[in-house]
Amino acid sequence: MSAKIVQSRLPVTLLGAGESAVSDLDEMLAMAPTLVAADGGANVALGAGRVPDCVIGDLDSLSAEASALLPAERLHRIEDQATTDFEKCLTRIAAPLILAIGFTGARIDHELAVWNVLARLGAHRCIVVGQEDVVLLAPARLNLDLAPGTRVSLFPMSAVRAESTGLRWPVKGLAFAPDGVLGTSNEATGPVELRVLEGRLLLILPRACLRELLQRL
Repeated sequence: MSAKIVQSRLPVTLLGAGESAVSDLDEMLAMAPTLVAADGGANVALGAGRVPDCVIGDLDSLSAEASALLPAERLHRIEDQATTDFEKCLTRIAAPLILAIGFTGARIDHELAVWNVLARLGAHRCIVVGQEDVVLLAPARLNLDLAPGTRVSLFPMSAVRAESTGLRWPVKGLAFAPDGVLGTSNEATGPVELRVLEGRLLLILPRACLRELLQRL
């Protein structure tokens, strides 16, 4: 098990080098005040006028200018080339919740690797925040107070059995699989309860649902 570099009793913001805006970063830090940058995410943070509390990764994307501005004790080089910077960060942060921004909307292979890491690590306490959606690995049981018509998408990362209440199309009895049945573009009829009985399932919701997720996780 990797030694923890960041330990926080409050949620942590994890910033990558993908698409994000200054307003996104400000919004996340209001909810998760510790800022950890994944490698080149430090360039983004400094460009937004924020100094990361910690930078973790192989640091091959960290600019010389950014490196010169950051105290050496905040830079944590992890040479392991078998893991992504996102995984390096997740395995070295101990916090009740991680809000990850800047990990979607750029390279597709990088984004796919993010979903792989969430599923493989069983990282239920990490919410990946994109421009339109939020994504997390669904815990065994989750209750959400959603308005009727809210889009609820379910994407299996393995063979999955699940049950639900409050969805327009209930999922009980469906054999979800990455190369089989998917659950995208379902919708809430009101409050939703989702139970994952077996397997790893991504839950994808509109970004407007982020604060509801924060209250429930």
